Amino acid sequence: MKKILYGGIMVILMTGCDLGNRVENTKELSREIKATQIKRVTNTQLIYSADEWGKKIAQIAEKSLKSELKKNPEKAGELCKHVAEIPVIAALQKEYGVKVELLGIADLKNPDLAVKEREILDAYLYSAKSKSAASDNLQQLSDTLLVYNAPVSAESDVCKTCMKDQEIPFAVWRLLFNKKEIIRKLDAKQLKD
Repeated sequence: MKKILYGGIMVILMTGCDLGNRVENTKELSREIKATQIKRVTNTQLIYSADEWGKKIAQIAEKSLKSELKKNPEKAGELCKHVAEIPVIAALQKEYGVKVELLGIADLKNPDLAVKEREILDAYLYSAKSKSAASDNLQQLSDTLLVYNAPVSAESDVCKTCMKDQEIPFAVWRLLFNKKEIIRKLDAKQLKD
């Protein structure tokens, strides 16, 4: 009788333990602990990381927008205005703690952009008018914000579709980074000096 009673208690205890959920929580907890570790990050390392991430994110964002435009050409206007709603771009924003936007000529007068950003957009527009090559750009906007800009090629489907109403084919990816988020996401062991 004692064996049956002990056996019944063991079965109840074993079924009460949810090991599957515990394993998932352990991975998430490990990631959170790693993110909150104290790290020594120099400004150079911070800028280098933001630049590398910016290149990668801009390429992936453009590729995913092109893909979505091919799948849903009837929704081109909405996709171009709200790129953050594209699942891949939304995942990038969450993973890197970055805000992704596609800017055009109309944004030269956008009061939500810093003066420095509008000046950079104006320089990109000048390059587009003169058909000269423009390169990516990383600027510090404030003590806490960095902005990465990547011009879109005038021949790109993104530029042709999203900015078709403009007289000059011109588009720029705007990636807004928060320094605190960059530091949280950095792996201290992988930092380059």
